[in-house]
Amino acid sequence: MVSSLPHPATPAGRDGLAALLARPSKAVVALDFDGTLAEIVPDPEQARAHPGAVPALAALAPEVASVAVVTGRPAGVAVRYGGFAGVPGLEHLVVLGHYGAERWDAVSGTVRAAAPHPGVASVRAELPGFLDRAGAWPGVWIEEKGRAVAVHTRRAQDPEGAFEALKGPLGDLAVAHGLVLEPGRMVLELRPPGMDKGVALAKYVREVGAGSVLYAGDDLGDLPAFATVEKLRSDGTPGLLVCSGSGEVPELTDRADLAVPGPAGVVEFLTELARAVREA
Repeated sequence: MVSSLPHPATPAGRDGLAALLARPSKAVVALDFDGTLAEIVPDPEQARAHPGAVPALAALAPEVASVAVVTGRPAGVAVRYGGFAGVPGLEHLVVLGHYGAERWDAVSGTVRAAAPHPGVASVRAELPGFLDRAGAWPGVWIEEKGRAVAVHTRRAQDPEGAFEALKGPLGDLAVAHGLVLEPGRMVLELRPPGMDKGVALAKYVREVGAGSVLYAGDDLGDLPAFATVEKLRSDGTPGLLVCSGSGEVPELTDRADLAVPGPAGVVEFLTELARAVREA
């Protein structure tokens, strides 16, 4: 193993990294976008990939079976904010948007999507009035995500207080419309059931026929993908779990094999990984 690579803290993580280095052509590298390839910012529309993310991915992608970005954002938005289109080295990149309900392939440059869930439109119409009735939380705002709707509390005067106060009522609203509530870092997302990063990752890994899997994420929405990698490991497919962050989401950090300091740390790790694969 190349010494410049971080050392996974767990035996399973060390086995996953070793398998990736031994047979990179069979490895799938999958990554969340916000908080992993891009910094978390107060306005999600201003999020952009870390300046080193695309060069790092372009260096790694030709060496492995596949690189996939798995995100709750619409696939096309992630492509724009990531700057992924038309990049040499990323000709086979895949973006699984809306937790796999949408898919963008660099080969075609097009997005394929399933039919939208009717509950999202109902919640979208009801949500402004619902929040008005839920109490005075200045700074709370709604993000339109196409196939989901998110309520952000990061800009509120008391972000955590607003988050906790709204979590229960929004959960009830989601259930009433056949949706589920997904909490994140000062965000509450209402989305269709059966849509999560674990389902999307498992389906994609089967499609590729991966011999090993690396997944990197930063938030509660990445836990299903972590669970998928853990299940793959129990079934004999080595995997490495990377947490982007150093304790902001302990539920994720505690299950990770390796923690790196945010998107800058992810970029550094991917850069070193690409170098290690080439030298292996």
